[in-house]
Order: sequence, then structure tokens, then C-alpha cells
Amino acid sequence: MAENEDVPLLRTVPPSPRAVLHNEMLDTGLRAPGREPLWRHMLGDRLRRLRLERGETLGQAAGRAGISPQYLSEIERGIKDPSSEMIAAVAGALDVALVDLTLGVADDLQATTSSGARVRPLGTAPGRATCRAVVALAA
Repeated sequence: MAENEDVPLLRTVPPSPRAVLHNEMLDTGLRAPGREPLWRHMLGDRLRRLRLERGETLGQAAGRAGISPQYLSEIERGIKDPSSEMIAAVAGALDVALVDLTLGVADDLQATTSSGARVRPLGTAPGRATCRAVVALAA
């Protein structure tokens, strides 16, 4: 092609609204403003805090849990939704009881939703159990 000829431009396709929301959720930490956070995001945040409080690397904690550092990183960032077996393995590697981890995540969710998202806390309806009680029974 000669220099003065027009070069056809590639057509760019804008991302879908779902893809935009997904990327925002990954980038913002709490993912989508005004929306209730997902369990996997809050779980990941709590696991990361526990690991960092122990002064451990991803590799150290993942090695004890029997998973790859990449997978633990994805759990911590809320990208993966781990099975109950994986959650138990990571909790064990961080020396935290599964019920304590679950209650901690539930407390984090309750604090987050009561301060930002438009949802009614579970224990606000007459005759309903509190969030802590329900989680404790489930564990």
C-alpha cells in the first residue's frame, strides 16, 4: 500500500453492559456501588486480611491449603467462587475455624449492607432470626 492510501480501521465493538459491570466489580474492591456485595468478594477480602495479619505470602498459605497460589489469589480477589472444601482448606491453612471465618464474613456483609446497599437486614422483620444466628445454625 502506498502511504497516501486510506488504511481501513478495525471496527471496535463497545463492551457489553455486563462486561463493564464485571470489570468495575473487579476494579473497585466492592465491586458495584449501591449493590449488595457478593459472598465471594467478602470472603476473599477476609481471607486476604487473615493471611496478611499472619505475615504470609500467597505461596505459603496456598501450599498449606493444598492449592496453587494463583487459585488463592483468585479467591482473595473474588474472581473464583470456591467450594466449601476449598474454603475449609484455606481456613485450616490460616488456623481459623470455619465457623469463625463464616461469622466474620457475615459480620462484614452486615456492616457493608447496613451502611450502603439497599437491602433489609435479615433480622429486621418481626419473628426473623438475626444474621449471626442463622449463620451459626448453618455452620
